Amino acid sequence: MNTHADSLASGAALCDAVLHLRGAALAAELGRIVRIVLASSQGQFLGAETDAGAEAEAVIDGASQLIQDVVSEGRYFGRFVVAGRLCYGAFERQQLASLAALTARVFQMRAQAQRATHAYAQVEAQLQHQSQILDQIHESVLTMDLTGYITSWNKGAERLFGYSELEAIGRNILFLYADEEPSFHDAFAQQGGCVMEVRRRKKSGEVFWASLSLSPLSYGDEPASGLIAYLTDITERKLAEERIHYLAYYDALTGLPNRSLLTKLVNQALTVAQRSNLPGCMLFIDLNRFKLINDTLGRCIGDDMLCQIAQRFRSALRDSDLVARVGGDEFAVALSDIGAHLEAGVVAQKLLASLLPPFLIAGHELRIGASIGISVYPQDGVDAETLLRQADIAMFRAKQGGDSEAGSAAFYSQDMNQGMLARMRVETDLRRALVQGELRLYYQPKYALGSGRIIGAEALVRWAHPVRGLVQPSEFIPLAEATGLVVQIGAWVLDAACAQAQQWCLAGLPPLRLAVNVSAREFTSALPERVARTLERYGLTPQWLELEITESTLMDNIERVIGIMERITAQGISLSLDDFGTGYSSLSYLKRFPIDTLKIDRSFTSGVPDDANDCAIVSTIISMALQLKHKVIAEGVETVEQLQFLKNVGCDEVQGYLFSRPLPADDFERALRENWSQSR
Repeated sequence: MNTHADSLASGAALCDAVLHLRGAALAAELGRIVRIVLASSQGQFLGAETDAGAEAEAVIDGASQLIQDVVSEGRYFGRFVVAGRLCYGAFERQQLASLAALTARVFQMRAQAQRATHAYAQVEAQLQHQSQILDQIHESVLTMDLTGYITSWNKGAERLFGYSELEAIGRNILFLYADEEPSFHDAFAQQGGCVMEVRRRKKSGEVFWASLSLSPLSYGDEPASGLIAYLTDITERKLAEERIHYLAYYDALTGLPNRSLLTKLVNQALTVAQRSNLPGCMLFIDLNRFKLINDTLGRCIGDDMLCQIAQRFRSALRDSDLVARVGGDEFAVALSDIGAHLEAGVVAQKLLASLLPPFLIAGHELRIGASIGISVYPQDGVDAETLLRQADIAMFRAKQGGDSEAGSAAFYSQDMNQGMLARMRVETDLRRALVQGELRLYYQPKYALGSGRIIGAEALVRWAHPVRGLVQPSEFIPLAEATGLVVQIGAWVLDAACAQAQQWCLAGLPPLRLAVNVSAREFTSALPERVARTLERYGLTPQWLELEITESTLMDNIERVIGIMERITAQGISLSLDDFGTGYSSLSYLKRFPIDTLKIDRSFTSGVPDDANDCAIVSTIISMALQLKHKVIAEGVETVEQLQFLKNVGCDEVQGYLFSRPLPADDFERALRENWSQSR
C-alpha cells in the first residue's frame, strides 16, 4: 500500500514532469508515476497527440485494466492506461481518477502559463520595437509622472542632455531647468497639449534653447497618468532670431536702441502714463560740430566718438530712462516717472555737462557740444512720433539761440522754455558761486530756556550774488538738491563752519555747538570719516559740532542709516533730528536712533498757543522726548506767547526771530559775548 509520503512525492514528481518535460520523456515519466501510484507492473500515459494506431498498439493485455482520461475544462490532454493486476477495485479507480484530475490541472496551468508567457513576450517584443524606434529618431523623448519624475529616457535625450538613462530616470525634471519657474499644474498637464520654447541645462552646464512639446500620457479612457515630452534643440534658430531682432531694433555702432525701438517702448510707456496721469518728456539731441570732426579726422574717429558719447549719456541717466540713437549724430532720450516737466531741464543740463570733458581719441583731444530740444507729454503730443517731432523743432530753437560752447536746450513750449532757461541760469550761477567764493555762512543763535544763555548756533548758508544781492536758501537749495550740487554746498558749509569755529577757539571762546545741516545725498557711509578729517584739519574737539538730519533722510535703509549715525556719535559728535513731526519716523525706529536732540518744526511752533492741534502736537513731542531722554529745541519762535507756552510744556532750547535773526560771523560773536556777560 502506498504511504502518504509516497503520494506527496508522486504528486511533486508529476507537477515537475508536466512543467519541465515534453513528448516521450513526459509520457514515460507519467507512466512511471501511474505505475507507482496504482502499484501496477504496467501503466502508460498516452498524450492527446497520440494517433489512434499508436493507441491501439498500446492496449495492454491482461485480465483487467483501468483507463482514465485526463480532461480539464473540456480540454483533453490524454489518458492513463493501467494493467498488470488481476482485478482493480473502487479504491484503485478512485486513485487513478484523482491522479488524472491532478494531472489535468497541472496541464491546464502549464497551458495558461504558456499563453501568458507568449503574450508577455509579444508585449516585450513590441516595447523593444517601440524603444528601438524612439532611440533611432533624432528628437529627445522622455516621459514623466504628473509630479515631474522621469520614467523613461530615450537615446535622443541622452545625446541632447548628456545624461544616460540610468542617470536620468527617477530624477525630477527640475534638474534640467535653467532659469524658469517650474510648474506641473498647467492645463496641458491635465487634459491637453502644449508647445513652448524653453531654456534647459545640459550635463556639461551649457544652457540651450529647446522646443518642448508636452502631451498627456494615458491608457484608454483613464485620466492622464503622466506626460510625454518631445524636445528639439533650437539654439541656432533662437540666436538667429535674436540677431535679427537686434539688427531691427538696435543701433549696430553704439548698441543703443534705434528709432523703431524707441517709438515702440515710448508708446508703451505713454499708455501707462495715461492711466497714471503722469508727465513724460522727450529730449532730441543734436551734436554740435560733429560733422566737422567726422569729415576732418575720418569716420573711424567719428564712430569712436559716437560710442563714447553714447556711454556718457547712459551714465548720466537713470536706469529707467531710455536713450536711443535716432540718426547719424542725433540721439533721443525718453523720460518717464518724473515729478514735473521742469526736471527735463535738469536732465538736459546733465547731458550737456557729460560732454564737457574732452574726448581723447587716437592722440586727439576733441571737444563737442550739443543742442537739446524738449517736448512734454501730454501738452505737446500723446504719441512717440509726435513728441519726437516737436522735440526736434525745439532742438532747432536751442541751436539758433545757443551761445554756449557746451550747447543749449529749449522746450517746445515757450512758457516752459522761459522757466527752464531761468532755472538753467540759476544753476550756472550757482556752480560759479562755488568756484568764485560767493557763498556765506550766517549763524542763528540757540538759547537755553532755563538760563537764557546762548548755547549754540545753526550755520545757515546764504548766496551773495554779485547782481541779485543776498539770495535766500529757499531760492537755490531745491535746485541744488535736484542737480546734486547740494553735496558740494554741504561740503563747503561743513568746512566753512569748522574754519570759523577754529577762529573762535583761537580767540578764547569755549566750545560752542555749531549745527550743520546734512542733506540726504550727503548722508553716506563716507560722511563719518569726512567729518572726522575736517575736525582734525582745524584742530577742533567734537564738542564744537552738531549735525542736523531731517526725518526723510532716516527712512531710506534704516539699518544702514543707524550704522552711519553710530559711527558719528562714537566720535563724540551730537546729532539732532531736524523738522521733527513732518516726516515718517516710526517710534520703534526713533528709540534706536542715537540722537541727542529733537527739533520741532516751525510749522508747529507758529500755531501755538492759539491752535489746539499744534499745541497738542508740540506737547506730545516734548513729553516723548523727555521719556527718550532727548533734549528738545523749537525753531521759528517769534512771539512772547509762543515762548511762554514752550516754557510751560518743558522745552529745553529755542531759536527764532524773537531772539535773533541769522547773523554774520562777527555780529554773532558780539552777540555771543554780550549774552554771556549778561548771564553771569
